[in-house]
Amino acid sequence: MIEKSAGQSLLENAYKLSTPKDNVDYYDAFASTYDAEFADALGYNYPAAIVAIYRNAASQSDTPVADIGCGTGLVATTLNLPREQVDGIDISPEMLRIAEEKQLYRSLYKVDLTKSLDEIANDYGAVLSAGTFTSGHLGPEPLESLLGIARPNALFVIGVKKAYFQEAGFEPVLRNMEIGGLINGLQIAEVPMYAKTGHDHSADAAFALVYRKS
Repeated sequence: MIEKSAGQSLLENAYKLSTPKDNVDYYDAFASTYDAEFADALGYNYPAAIVAIYRNAASQSDTPVADIGCGTGLVATTLNLPREQVDGIDISPEMLRIAEEKQLYRSLYKVDLTKSLDEIANDYGAVLSAGTFTSGHLGPEPLESLLGIARPNALFVIGVKKAYFQEAGFEPVLRNMEIGGLINGLQIAEVPMYAKTGHDHSADAAFALVYRKS
């Protein structure tokens, strides 16, 4: 039997989490090795894929950017914007500590996205997320509340693990947001999550939900 790599084990155990406290405890425990043992080892290309879609769809007014579930800052690293144009939001203090060391963000917020978002700034021209809407993490429930942190016409690029999209019921939530006039221009694009082959999750894909706040 082939032993799983540390990165694969980290990923598969992350998918088994069930509560916000589980997520805090889990990500705090391996924050210091997340980049090397997971992102680098497995070729985690998901943040770069979300950023590429943002760049393709964005206008000059689509800043500042809110990085939802920012972790150690992989989205912000790829964005390569001045730090005054990017804020990070995450539930794990230790992941935020690593992100702060990289000096990528204007502000960092420790927030449970299943609760009130009142403490987050509300001036965003774009809201991005890679890796947070997935098994063991967030379902579609925060999508509507996230509109409250953004300006009218703000661009959203929200990544959702493909296998989780139907399982967690994202489609009806998005359609209701459209019908209710909360969002417009919805497009869904499939993106790869990993650039390296040869591990159990090489073929995993995500949907990028692309829309604007009405």
